[in-house]
Amino acid sequence: MPKPTVKKRQPTPVRSRAVTATPTGAGLMRINHIVVLMLENHSFDHLLGYLYADQGNVSPSGQPYEGLTGNEYNLNSAGKQVKVFPIPARDPHLYYYPKSDPGEGFANTNAQLFGTTTPSAGAKATNGGFITNFGITLQNQQSRGHPSPLPGTVETDIMAMYIPGQLPILSALAKGYAVCDFWFGSAPTETLPNRAFALLGTSQGHLDDSVKVYTAPSIFQLMDAHNCAWAIYGYDQLPLTQQAVADITQAPAARFGRFQDFQNAVQAGTLANFVFLEPSWGSQGNSQHPNYDVSAGEALISQVYNTLFGSKVWNQTLLIITYDEHGGCFDHVPPPTNATPPDNLAGQFGFKFTRFGPRVPTVLVSPWIAPGTVYRVAQTGNSPATPFDHTSVLKTVEKRFGLPSLTKRDAVAPDVGGVLTLVTPRTDNPLAGVSPPVNPNPGLIGDHVTHLQQAHAECLAAIPTKSERKGIEHHDDYPKFKTGTEAAKFIRGRTASVR
Repeated sequence: MPKPTVKKRQPTPVRSRAVTATPTGAGLMRINHIVVLMLENHSFDHLLGYLYADQGNVSPSGQPYEGLTGNEYNLNSAGKQVKVFPIPARDPHLYYYPKSDPGEGFANTNAQLFGTTTPSAGAKATNGGFITNFGITLQNQQSRGHPSPLPGTVETDIMAMYIPGQLPILSALAKGYAVCDFWFGSAPTETLPNRAFALLGTSQGHLDDSVKVYTAPSIFQLMDAHNCAWAIYGYDQLPLTQQAVADITQAPAARFGRFQDFQNAVQAGTLANFVFLEPSWGSQGNSQHPNYDVSAGEALISQVYNTLFGSKVWNQTLLIITYDEHGGCFDHVPPPTNATPPDNLAGQFGFKFTRFGPRVPTVLVSPWIAPGTVYRVAQTGNSPATPFDHTSVLKTVEKRFGLPSLTKRDAVAPDVGGVLTLVTPRTDNPLAGVSPPVNPNPGLIGDHVTHLQQAHAECLAAIPTKSERKGIEHHDDYPKFKTGTEAAKFIRGRTASVR
């Protein structure tokens, strides 16, 4: 197989004028509500790479932007260069790209970044293995009869990127407030470990989704100890996080709710200090996990923003929209290798947690943010700066509410308080007149059980109901879900039984 390669252009140096991050000042102290919406499995380039392409990758305020030029490429399985390209506007699969679930997890991410699942110590990522890895993944899926690939999916579909007009909500918020073009996943792997980093500052050495429950101290427990309020909201189910984070499984029921409960809290002006929002995990939900309907996630982002904008809590709110991992989608920026190991635990697969995962889309929204902001960490001195990653969420919460760090990773993470530069809150609305996109071909994805629905069901099954002496111990004893609807019904019923 030819050695994969990537484009020749190098990323904009982190010393550029786009580096606007400054030490936290008075701006963060105006914030009483930090709301995080964490969606699923998309790289920065896949959703926001073309955001400022028509302006030469410079924002209206004159800040350089590390986006796509159109010259970025990988080699296909025949050894030919295939450049990135916009998803065709009339493609019937427009909102399902890359039209199948790319390879996820530590080994696949290594293959995408290094061209091998087992890079040698000191190897430098080229981000050149996305096409070949997607091709191998497709072959494996098709041979197993996996439900993911849509008809006609080919390996080069991984190089197709959304343009701003196709994602009007995320793009308008990125342009209207701040976009972080150097925000990385906390670990080069899949969903649950990265979500653990966002809430616990560690994945406790884990690099795959086999472990569903994390037992390290969480930001929620830390906030309880310092008399700060928190809440977690699922979309159409009570949240998976309640069972996945061990120290909150017995927290008061009022800490958890569904999206309507979030809307009610905003309307009443009773929103908690830290709020974590989950999407709907089903294959027909709004998580945006490839290859589910991306337009549904656009509608969710719009719902969250429009719930907050102009509300009683709007002038005291910072909304962080981010994605847990890149999900195998192409990005051209090699992840930094200066990550701080969060703890002294031995990492799975021998990984030492010294490098970050690929870039993920992250947008910061608040009336205290200037429009058109491109926000990065400032470079000082000769050593590479620690970039934003998911533990920057923790650091921001800790800075605002005077909390200690949870691990060594969030202790050194930069916070985002410096983005709040305005002295008076804005009253304009970047989403005025902007509606979520309409999928021209809805309903293409079948009602199958997703791996996060399965994770949610397994977490709940391990908790005894009132009529059980102990929870279900063996996977073979779990109900055999044929559809996502069946899984959702089990989750609803089991949640009611164990509460």
